[in-house]
Amino acid sequence: MSSNVIKFGLLGQLRCVRREEGADISFFNSLDECRLYRTISTGGIMSVLDTGKLGLWTWLDAYSHRQCIETAQAAEQFGYGAIWVPEAFGRDPFVILTLLARETDRLGLATGIANIYARDAMAMVAARNSLNEISGGRLILGLGVSHAEIVTPLRDHVYGKPVSTMRNYLEAMAKANYAGPVPDQQGPVVLAALRQNMLKLSGELTDGAHPYFITPEHTARARELIGPGKFLAPEQKVLRIKDASEARPIARGFMALYLGMQNYRNNLLTLGFTESDFEHGGSDRLVDAIVAWGDDATILKRLEAHWDNGADHVCMQPLRPDGEPGFDDTALRVFAPKP
Repeated sequence: MSSNVIKFGLLGQLRCVRREEGADISFFNSLDECRLYRTISTGGIMSVLDTGKLGLWTWLDAYSHRQCIETAQAAEQFGYGAIWVPEAFGRDPFVILTLLARETDRLGLATGIANIYARDAMAMVAARNSLNEISGGRLILGLGVSHAEIVTPLRDHVYGKPVSTMRNYLEAMAKANYAGPVPDQQGPVVLAALRQNMLKLSGELTDGAHPYFITPEHTARARELIGPGKFLAPEQKVLRIKDASEARPIARGFMALYLGMQNYRNNLLTLGFTESDFEHGGSDRLVDAIVAWGDDATILKRLEAHWDNGADHVCMQPLRPDGEPGFDDTALRVFAPKP
């Protein structure tokens, strides 16, 4: 009797299903039993998703659904490995990514990130499995604890301690039942991780990390903490304006939301910045560290710094030079892996 292990949770850590010819699906009672069986089985079904070295990170809420499709198709044509969409105050990311899955062939479909306070663990497992089924395993499921400034006043949840809350959530995903069709392939799971303990958790229980609002120096630290062989996909804002007097005000406009969130500020303090760097929209030193502005060669050098420091895939967020929501489509073409 041949058998295989079908994984529908976090790679290497979540609950497994055993399916045997002529037998019903059975669930393992523990993670150890699951891992033990996997070592003697014919293997799992983790998808081999080629994300390439560069992806597009962008807010799509500024665009119609037809424009979102056109953006994803352009990114795929230009050779970007994935499109990363956040979850905050707009569209449900799984709905828009399902739409894009039907209109693209190879593009990775990433949540950057899905807020764990927006749905319980069973709903997250269902969303993951459903989108992987539809897309052929192209979902990169980025999970995050979001921010107290959003979770409590806007979602009316009690904001828990980030690391223990995420660990408990992952354990709940491991126990979640799913009665739908098991996808043939599963894409990876990564955590929005900034500081030491969350980065270590991402290396321990998931496939990697997706740090946001960070610097190349942070990427080097993240690689060390999550370990080799884990997927590291930092975000990098880029702005194609050469003059500092024009670039920095635009950059500060995009940074304002994030500088108001304590999680980002705490992380920046560990990178050598001080409270004074957060004043007046951010010091020049901080602005220049977070947003890669300048000519194309300068911006490319910043992207390369992340790769040199251990990034597998850089999530480029091309800011519009006019400061409006959305992305700079010229930058999308200029930095395309396939010109």
